[in-house]
Amino acid sequence: MIRLPAVAGRFYPAEPAILSRQLAEFTSAANEKTRAQGCVVPHAGYMYSGHVAGAVYAAIEVPRKCILLGPRHFPRGEPLSILTQGSFSTPLGQARIDEPLAAELAREYPRLREDAVAHEREHSLEVQIPFLQFVAGDFTFVPVVLATDRYGAMEDLGLAVAKVIAGSSEPVLAIASTDMNHYEDDATTRRKDARAIERILALDPRGLYDTVRNEGISMCGYAATTAMLVAMRELGATEGRLIRYATSADAGGDRQQVVGYAGIVIR
Repeated sequence: MIRLPAVAGRFYPAEPAILSRQLAEFTSAANEKTRAQGCVVPHAGYMYSGHVAGAVYAAIEVPRKCILLGPRHFPRGEPLSILTQGSFSTPLGQARIDEPLAAELAREYPRLREDAVAHEREHSLEVQIPFLQFVAGDFTFVPVVLATDRYGAMEDLGLAVAKVIAGSSEPVLAIASTDMNHYEDDATTRRKDARAIERILALDPRGLYDTVRNEGISMCGYAATTAMLVAMRELGATEGRLIRYATSADAGGDRQQVVGYAGIVIR
């Protein structure tokens, strides 16, 4: 199965040369690269959040295998969805699903369902693929999208991700794709996001889950981020580092209805 682009030409350029130039600009930071076990990156249109995602990808050594966890924004398909075969197509070519790694994750967490419908229109993973193609070349990945609000499901998935990564003969990067608070004013969004970011940097999955739900933080990928944090703690990660934070107001100017974006590295 080839999963065709759903948001090329809208969230990011559909012309390969223009897309490559934009990716080069976003990842041009000259910082020394570090090895990471996981990261948090946004998934809005590149004009709003590409510089935040790019700063993360520029800061880390991206391995040739990744597990991508993101939210399912549309009410279609399974709430815990994986694809174990095929590829995702972007203007830069096809990115192959890591079939052995995906099959292993599906075995470790049987509640994941093979479901192309949940992935068909979802942008949260798609917008990461061009970045990974640009910085890692011929990489392979496991795509998982989530539409669950149950902590137990997030925890079980995170434990399964940790087991699969620990058993891999090659490094595997766990990527949580999420935007932060949505459609409140800039000051409120920054305040709410700071609380969620604090829990992420503390590698505290339960704390993040409780903070988001108790304080009304509309962080669309909190399930994916919570699962990733569970995996990171299980794998022995000890540090979270905020690489860049921004809101849509930084690009668009409107400070009354904004979305927050955080780029975080975990190692």
